[in-house]
Parts: sequence; C-alpha cells; structure tokens
Amino acid sequence: MKLDNETLWLVVGFAGQAVFTGRFVLQWLYSEIHKRSLIPVGFWYLSMAGSALLLAYAIYRQDPVFIAGQSFGFVVYLRNLQLISQQAKAVKEE
Repeated sequence: MKLDNETLWLVVGFAGQAVFTGRFVLQWLYSEIHKRSLIPVGFWYLSMAGSALLLAYAIYRQDPVFIAGQSFGFVVYLRNLQLISQQAKAVKEE
C-alpha cells in the first residue's frame, strides 16, 4: 500500500492530536492514582511531542492561526521541562 502525500500528512495530524490528547489521559490517571490533582513530567513530554507533530501539520496546511498557537505552546512546554530539571538539580544539591 502506497500512501500519497496528503494521506501521510493526515496521519501526522491525527497522530499529533492523539498524542496531544493522550497527555490529558495521563494526567487524569496519574491524579486518580495519587488521589489529588497533579501534573506528571510525562504530561510535558507528550505536550511537546504532540505539539511538534501538530505544528508540522499546521505548517503543511499553511494555517497561521494553528502555527502561532502550536509555536507558543511548544515554548511553554519546553520551559516547564527546564523548570522541572532545575528543581531536580537543586534538590540533589541539598
């Protein structure tokens, strides 16, 4: 089976949406296990992965609204991972 270009990009878009949605499932299950609302580190990794796939799809579609939204979100997700890393280093040094 040979995928044409349009079908391949639809797969990328749907995969990005699935990963992006998966972050909420992860957060929900993690919170249920811990019996309080928490955001696990994996949430931010899934956010970045989903955002990267959706950004690629948005660029392919040449959708400036979608591109702007995913670009800004990606920066926020990366910053959260940096803050988590800095906090982990500070705890190790204590």
